[in-house]
This record gives sequence, C-alpha cells and structure tokens, in this order.
Amino acid sequence: MSFAELGLIPELLKAVADAGYTEPTPIQRQAIPTVIAGKDVMGGAQTGTGKTAGFTLPLLHRISRHANTSTSPARHQTRALILAPTRELAMQVYESVCTYGKYLPLRATCIYGGVDMNAQIQELRRGIEIVIATPGRLLDHVQQKTINLSQVEVLVLDEADRMLDMGFIPDIKRILALLPAARQSLLFSATFSDEIKKLADQMLKDPQLIEVARRNMVSETITHVVHPVSSGMKRNLLAHLLRHQPDTQALVFVDTKLVCGRLAHYLERSGISADAIHGDKGQQQRTETLEAFKSGKLRVLVATDVAARGIDIDELPYVINFELPHTAEDYVHRIGRTGRAGHKGNAVSLVCAEEKHWLAEIQKLIKLEIPQEIVPGFDPEPEFFEAGTRSSRHRKPAAPETGREREAAAGPAPRQRTAKRPSKPMIAADGFDFSKPYEPAAAPTAGTAPADAQPAGHADASVPPHLRRPQRPIAFLLGGLGRK
Repeated sequence: MSFAELGLIPELLKAVADAGYTEPTPIQRQAIPTVIAGKDVMGGAQTGTGKTAGFTLPLLHRISRHANTSTSPARHQTRALILAPTRELAMQVYESVCTYGKYLPLRATCIYGGVDMNAQIQELRRGIEIVIATPGRLLDHVQQKTINLSQVEVLVLDEADRMLDMGFIPDIKRILALLPAARQSLLFSATFSDEIKKLADQMLKDPQLIEVARRNMVSETITHVVHPVSSGMKRNLLAHLLRHQPDTQALVFVDTKLVCGRLAHYLERSGISADAIHGDKGQQQRTETLEAFKSGKLRVLVATDVAARGIDIDELPYVINFELPHTAEDYVHRIGRTGRAGHKGNAVSLVCAEEKHWLAEIQKLIKLEIPQEIVPGFDPEPEFFEAGTRSSRHRKPAAPETGREREAAAGPAPRQRTAKRPSKPMIAADGFDFSKPYEPAAAPTAGTAPADAQPAGHADASVPPHLRRPQRPIAFLLGGLGRK
C-alpha cells in the first residue's frame, strides 16, 4: 500500500515523497483513513513506528480547506491543537508538522514553558492554524488572552497516558472546557493502562481503538539484557561498559535530576564525553545538548524520563537504564528510543537487589523474561539471589566450612531434650537482691553515720545506692544553695 491509496491530498503526498517515505507503517495505514473520516481515535503503537505522522498527516488533510495566503490574522484562526507533555516532544511534533505541511499555506507554532512569552505572543497575534503546546504554557496564554480556542476543530493528545497519568488531568480538563463540543479528538500513545482507557472513554465520542500490536509490546528489533550489580558499583560498571563500546552513542536513564547531573559529571571525569538533560536546565541549554547528541558530537546523554520524551534518533544503538523506572510502562517508553524505524537496538539495565521487584513488574508487563549476565568484577549483593528467584533455585550452595555448617548441610539431627537454660542472677553487684520485696534500710544509730550517707538537701539515705540519681545543683535564686 502507498500513501496515495490513503486518500491524502497531493500537497501532502509530495511532502511525504520529499521526506523519503514510500510505504505507510501499520499505525499509519489504519489511523490515517479513520482520522480523515472525522472519527475520534485512540491509537496505540510502539514508539518509533511513525505514530506522529499517523495523526499529523490526516490533521493537515482535514484543515487544508482553511489554507490561504492572506496576511490578515482574522483569516488564520486556530483550527488544530496538539498537546504534548514535554518541550522536546512538542518541538518534535512541530518539526513533523512543518515537514509534512511545507506545501500548504498553513501556519504552525510551538509554545512551551521555560522561555519568554513575548516572542510567543507576537507569533500568536499573526494568526496560527496549528498550535503545538505543553498544557501549562497554553493555560498561561489563555489567562493572558493571547490565544482563542473557540474555533478548534481537531484536538490531539500525544503521549496521552503520560499526560493523564502524571498530574496533567486538571490542566487537560480546563483546556477541554475551552474547546468547542463539536470537535474531533485523537489520543495517541505507546501504552494504554486500563485506568487511562476508562478516563479517555469519557473524553472521546464513540472512539475507534487502533492498536497495531498487543498492548505494551516492545519492538522485536531490541535486544534486552540485565546486568545484576551492587548499587555502589553501578557507576563503575557503566563506565566499564561504555569503554568497551568506544564508538557507540548511549542514552542513559536515571530517576532524579540530582543523580542525572552527578552521573554526567562522573562520566566526564572518566574520560567519556557526556552531558545531562533534565527539567532544571534552561531551554537553551537543553536544546544545545540535544542537538549535540543528535549530531554525534556528544557520545552519552544522561536524562530523566520527562526530559527524554521527544528524543528521536533513528539509529541510536544503546539505551541504558542506570536506574529502573518505578512504573513498568516507563520501561517501554525508555527503550523505545532505540530500535526505531526497523533498526536494531540494545536495552541494557543495571539492576541492584533493591530494584528486583521493579524488574519483575517490567517482565510481567512486556511478557518477556530478560536474560541476566553478571559482568566479571561487578558482582551484585548476595541479597540479589534470595530464595524465590530463578537464580537462587538453580545456584549451587557453597561448600560449608565450619563444623556447624557441615552439620546443617548433612540434615537435621535427631531431636534431643536440652537442659534448661540457667536463669539470670537476681543479686546485683552491689549486693541488692531483686527477688526480695523492697525494705527501707534501718535508721543509723546515734552518733554514727552510714558510709553512703548524704548531706541534707540530697536524696533520702533510705534509698538503695543503685536507685539513687546524682543531684543537680540548683541556682540560689530558685531556692537552692548554688554551687559550692
């Protein structure tokens, strides 16, 4: 099947041919005709299968009737709104819109946070048909009354599960309330949990579910491997692996911004060209780092999950999970950065004992048992092979060395009656007998004083020595005698 058979207009077919595409991918073959027909769609496909073109091409086809060369802003109302969770993904979608729509007189812009709003305001005042935005910055423009959404005909939520699952629900609902009820809504993502599908069903009208593969399936072109390692040796193992692959690029995932920056600095000190990308970096820094990585000037990019959305490199050979994601679906998104467009890729995970339960959840989700390989010199903690894991069931027990271990290995001995354990002594070192009831000491006879007698104003002499507490001096103004 060719793109011409999907019903696209000639301007789009010419742009697709210029981009070097000859045959549509499975998600494109199913989604493009459905979107052109005006139906709501939930599209699920593996990352790197042409999902962006699956909604961009039919969107351009549907609003092409509004294309005009007039300079009046009134002739360029906002007709399509595409929401993305991160700046990088929004920029990637914007580039796709520009690539496929270059022969159409339609205007597009990308608005996101982290940069000055004034340039975006000037762009919106010119009149824009297609707006690609992150939810927070879009609401900023709504509050400033610099954008009008009353004429939107098509709404697209890219990476819909991530947007709905990570705190974007209030912003999405506010945006939906500003849109016309008679619109077409499209949700595209690599994964769909059951909870997200229930929520999406409330937002869409009789949606068409398009899944080109089973849900949460990973690409068959990706080779998975797990390296068990102790948590304290992860950095050393990562540097070791990168040194043994000197000519390959790698995208390394971590969980937090702090670890992201520190790990990139460690790799730099180890002689490996690396940089970090995370939410605390300015947009200019993030853009420059990403461009350096895409162009091959930067060998290793250390990133957090949110910042890595939108990194699109067709021939990226390695994705390394320095820390496993706490959500199994994020593993699918992470490794989807490699093995794209039919190329082979490698997904490497460094796993310590504390992360075993996350590894089990990932394997359950993708229905794949990932092989484990221990790198010599980088052994994991003994807890990694606790009872109940596959590794511990097939591992030979170590030969016992002590006499007690040999007896335990030989099996349980016949049960014998053991002597009763002697009770603790009831008489203290100072002679006090704890087994007898308390009796006050006898009063001293006249003219004599016990050896442990205390001067007046101190603890009662009748209190046994072992129960006495040292008396603290009391200030004179509080009724005491002060220090002597």
